[in-house]
Amino acid sequence: MNASTIAGLIRTSPFDPIDEFKGEYRCIASDLRNAIDGQSTGPLEIDRPWDSYTDDHLGLMDHLRIQKFMVMGFCVGGPFIWNLLRRAPDRVVAAVLAQPSGSRPEMRDLFYENNIKGWGPELVKRRPNITMEMVDKFLTRMYRTNPDFVFTVTRDFVRNCQTPVLILPDDIPAHPYAVAMEAAMLAPKAEVSMFPWKEPKERIPLAVRQIRSFLRAHRPASA
Repeated sequence: MNASTIAGLIRTSPFDPIDEFKGEYRCIASDLRNAIDGQSTGPLEIDRPWDSYTDDHLGLMDHLRIQKFMVMGFCVGGPFIWNLLRRAPDRVVAAVLAQPSGSRPEMRDLFYENNIKGWGPELVKRRPNITMEMVDKFLTRMYRTNPDFVFTVTRDFVRNCQTPVLILPDDIPAHPYAVAMEAAMLAPKAEVSMFPWKEPKERIPLAVRQIRSFLRAHRPASA
């Protein structure tokens, strides 16, 4: 969660999505609730971590009076998008999942361990009302309760999802290629990019071109 801010998105992504698409779309991003170095804070909802973030995403759209929208997410944005599609299938017109996170069978505890060591202690330093015991329960619910596939939805959900999705797989511990491709094969309206698309760097513009074509193809006439 350390890079789950607007600044982190621009700094760590393979390309700057806001700069790439601001000429054609109204680009909206936000700091994730309680992200380190972020400007958004809120309760640590131990019993519903993924849904609390989805509340924020939908709440922002409600605040801006945007009923329908397209979404793009990197890394943990993948599970967030699947949860958005579960919660608000009538609002998300199309989705781009770039280097999406997933649960690697041989490294089930990867995200828990990274965040309990990195994000958790930093959050507790800033928020004296939050303890490491609370962080442990939050991350356990987030990453250990359903430690499979994409964390937020089931394979049956993806199999029946009618939203067009474009998946750009990666293959590092946090972004397992097998999970990204399984989701692409299951989703009936999925497209997938070339792989690898980030290396060599000369391939990135081709991936961006595919994203642009995908978004244009599914952009509502009134958007």
